[in-house]
Order: sequence, then structure tokens, then C-alpha cells
Amino acid sequence: MTAQPVIDKRDFDTNRRPSTSIGSDIQEDHAPLYSRPDSRPSTSSRYSNNDGLLNNVVEELVERDRRKIAREVVRTFSFVWGVITCLGAGSITAFSLYGPLLLTRLHYSQLRVNEVSIAAGISMYLPVSLAGYLCDRYSPSPLTLFAGIAFGVGYLLAAFAYKSGPPPDAGGDGWPFWVMVVAFIAIGVATCTMYLAAVTTCAKNFGRGKHKGIILAVPIAAFGLSGMWQSQVGTYILCERLEDGSCGDVDVYRYFVFLAVVLLVIGVIGTFALRIVDDEEEKYIDEAVEELERSGLLTESEFFRPRSEVNTAYGTFAQRDGDIGDDDDHSVTLSEEQQEAARREKEREEEERRKKNWLLNYETRKFLGDHTMWWLALGFFLVTGPGEAYLSNLGTIVQTLNSDSTALVDAHPAGLPSTHVAIIALTSTVARLMTGSLSDLFAPRTDYHFLTDQETAARSYPESSPNTRRPTLSRLAFLIPSALLLSLGFLLLASPFPTHHPELSHLTTALVGLGYGSAFSLVPIIISVVWGVENFGTNWGIVAMFPAVGAAMWGLIYSRGYQDATDDRNGSPGPPGDDRQCHGWRCFGFWAIGCTLSVWVAIAAWLAAWRSWRRRGVVV
Repeated sequence: MTAQPVIDKRDFDTNRRPSTSIGSDIQEDHAPLYSRPDSRPSTSSRYSNNDGLLNNVVEELVERDRRKIAREVVRTFSFVWGVITCLGAGSITAFSLYGPLLLTRLHYSQLRVNEVSIAAGISMYLPVSLAGYLCDRYSPSPLTLFAGIAFGVGYLLAAFAYKSGPPPDAGGDGWPFWVMVVAFIAIGVATCTMYLAAVTTCAKNFGRGKHKGIILAVPIAAFGLSGMWQSQVGTYILCERLEDGSCGDVDVYRYFVFLAVVLLVIGVIGTFALRIVDDEEEKYIDEAVEELERSGLLTESEFFRPRSEVNTAYGTFAQRDGDIGDDDDHSVTLSEEQQEAARREKEREEEERRKKNWLLNYETRKFLGDHTMWWLALGFFLVTGPGEAYLSNLGTIVQTLNSDSTALVDAHPAGLPSTHVAIIALTSTVARLMTGSLSDLFAPRTDYHFLTDQETAARSYPESSPNTRRPTLSRLAFLIPSALLLSLGFLLLASPFPTHHPELSHLTTALVGLGYGSAFSLVPIIISVVWGVENFGTNWGIVAMFPAVGAAMWGLIYSRGYQDATDDRNGSPGPPGDDRQCHGWRCFGFWAIGCTLSVWVAIAAWLAAWRSWRRRGVVV
């Protein structure tokens, strides 16, 4: 009997020569597995497949990074252009630069000058909610183009109306007074749409970051700075040259033409530059819907599923029965599947649009039904109304403190209107930047936004991150002291000191600028924190309508008191073309007292809202 060789585990089948039929049988049975020539194609194929898989992974990672970089570039450039847009959009804040010239050159009464500023103020604030609605549901780009065109038309119309001279009912042969009103209505509408398009773009692109306060404060501060640099251009460049070559009053015609051209260019460029990153907005919508589902307000349904599940559902196709026999059948099948995929993608986009509209409409209703929103809006109305009226009538307020109002010269103790415009622009800018950055630094953090009383009671809101030990201050702790500074400014103006020491008017302007700027910085930040950013344009637009009524009310009160003081001083109303100006405390004193009381009531309203938020556990 022949001994069978022992097969050791270290032996390789390819190197072992079988000596028996049994060994041959074993080798034949395992030849496909153990023979080296047959195994090489399998190994090569495996490596080839692995290389293809790695290449696909690398390509996907590169493409993902490329998309991420592209999104960051879009976000950054949109933010930069949003700031530039706001630097131009606030041109109406320089109204005091040429407001007194409407009084003296066009022979408008003080009431008519205020009618022009009130028309601009109302048209600047009333359409804000509509502009915010369009920004949330569509895109800021069309609004920016519209704003640029409206600015161009409005300022050109105002330029030619001014150049034509006094209107017929004021003893001249110029264009009618209503033309100037229409021009400033167009300017006001353009101001609101361009400003809101820029701020909404910044809020939605950076609204959930830890620096959202400063991100919102920078464009809002730029809006306040626009009046400063534009007034300086008008005072020292686009001015009327005197015989000695020095600057006199601003050349209003050239100044208006300059603004028309600059703002038209900004609007055209902003049409392409202001872009909301789709991924950010979609993420906010999904998070808000999922939060509503967790709160129990929405039942589980296909319509309100998360976007990932919707994509999976729409991207899955059933396999067709039968084999694909040839290339023609394969091409036909692919074509049909591509058409089906396109149809399902269109349905998915329509579903997403419907979900977005439903969510935004729902949050708008919740926002309007929240009583704390009305307390916040009431305080904003009572603070910004006096601030807007002071800004619009700054030129005539300064003139009442100067003994000689026949010319605007540096010898006047109360200063030039352009100087006060620059002061209020600088102080409001500093206030907006400081409050925005400090609120980011000290405000408590939260991952949720406010919904309803029942929902907030059902869950707790952390005051701050458990791993973060740092002092925290509510944003109301910055807003209320700022309002107190604003009231001190009006209280100083209401005192007898400015009439005896006109230079104190600079302090009044600085205090008003600080309080006014802080309100316009912190209120939109509070809205974005408490009610979220997905519907920010609409929510902020609703609250931003209130200053229109406040500015109109306090502007009319000021003009009525100014005109009554002028008539009492001269004994008769005077002819329509009389360019007489008012002097003394009575021109503004009672109005300043009313503004002081208004701000104090606003502080009480904000304290009521703050108390309600704290009771419900809402982090502000």
C-alpha cells in the first residue's frame, strides 16, 4: 500500500505535486481556487473595483468641498455687498441737510417740510412687511433692482422739482408741491425695500451662528452711516461755491442727481450680488418643521416629513420586470426613467415650496397672536417715533438755537445741520455695533426659538450651555439702558439749558443717536432670537411698520408747535411765501417733553415683555 503524502498547512497547492489519484482528485476539485494563473484576474479585478470606489469617494469629497467653498464665497460676498447696500440705502437720514433749504429756497412752510419728511417716513415703513414677505418667500434680488430704479426716479424727480423753484401757491412758478411729495414717497419705498433685502440676506445666511448679533448689527449700522458720508459729500463737495471759493449751502440739485446715480448702480449690482444660500434656508425650514412635530402640533404625515426622507422617497424607483434584451431597449428604459426622475424632482420641489409657505404662514400667525410681540412693537413705536422726528427736523431745531438764521456758518454756536447729521450717524453706528457685539458676547445661548405659551411650558430652555461658565446678560439689559439715554437727550432738550448754551445741542444729538441706534440694532436681533430666522423678513417687517406712525405723529406735533410759536412771535400767520423761522424754547420745548414721556412708556412696555418671556422660560 502506497503511503499518502502529508499535506502541511504551510504547503501551497501550486507547488505541491500530487502523487496519487486521491491527491489529483483533490487538486482538480480545488484548481479554480488555488491555481495561481486563475487567481490573478480575480485579484486584479478586485483591486480595480477598489480603485474605482476610492476614486468615486475622492471625487465626491472634492465636489463636496468645492460646493462648500462656493457657498462660503456666496455668503461672504452677499454679506459684504449687503453692508455696501445699506451704506447707500439710508440716504433719507440726511434729510436735515437740505430740509431748511426747502423752507428758505422753495418757500415751503414748516408744515409742508414736515409733510415731505412724513411722506418719506410713511412710505419707508408701511411697505416693510410686504417687502419682508417677498424676501422670505422668493428672493431679495428683484427687490434690490426695484429699489435702485425707485431711487433713481425719486431723486431725479426731486432734483428737477427743486430746480424749478417755489411752487405757484408759494409765489413762484415752479413745479407743484405734490411733485416733491411723490418724489419722496418713491424714495421712502426704495429705502425700505433696499434696506430689508440687504438685512434679510445677512440674517438668513448667518442667522444661526454664534455671531448673529454682530452680523445683523453691521449692515444696520451701515444704514445709519450712510447719512453721515452723504451729508459730508453734500456739504464739502457738492456745495454752492461762494465768491471766495469756499463752500456755502449744499447744491440740492446736484446732490439729488448724485444720489440717484449712485443708488441706481447699487441696486443693479445687488440684483446679482445679494444671494441667500439655499442650504441654509432649507435647513431652517426643516428644523422648524421638525420642532413643530416634536411639540405635537403636527401629526406624522408624508407632507411634513424631513427633507431627507422626502428625497429618498422621490429618488427611489421600482425595478422593471423582465430582462433588457439589447441596447435599444436599454436606452428606451433609461429615457423613461430619466423622464420619471425629472417628474418626481419637480413634484418634490413643489412639495418643498408648499411646505415652506405653510410653515411661514403658520409662524406669521403665531407671531401676530403673541402678546409679547405687541409689547415689543409698542415700545419700538414709542422710541423710534421721537427719534425719527428729531432726525427729520434736526435742521430746524438747530436753527432755532442760532440767533442769526440767514446763513449756515461755522460761527453758529449750535453748529451746522451737517455736523449734527454726522454726530447722530456716528453715535448710532457705535451704538449698533457695540450692542450687537456685546449681545453676542454676554447674551445666553439657546438652540430653540419661541413658539407658544403651551409649547414653552412643555419644555425647558437652557439659560446657557452647561459647559460654558460665563456671565450672561439679556439683550433687554442693553436695550432698556439705551432707551434711558435717549430719554435723557430729550430731557436735556426740554430743559432751559440749550437756549442759553446752544452748544449743548451736540450732547442732545449724541444721546438721541445712541438710543435710536441701539433700538434699531437690538429689536431685530431679539426678533430673530425669539421667533427664529426662517420668517425673519416678515416678522421684522411687521414690527418695522410701527415707526411710520410714530414718525408721522411726532413730526406733526413738532411742526404744529413750531408753526404756532412762529405765528405768536410775529403776530400773524404771514403770507405763503414768508420764509420766517422760529426761535426760542417754545419752538420745540413742549414737543421734547412729550418725547421724553413717550420713551419712558416704551421702557415700561419692554419690561412687561421681558417679564413674560422670563416667566415662560424664553431666552432673550
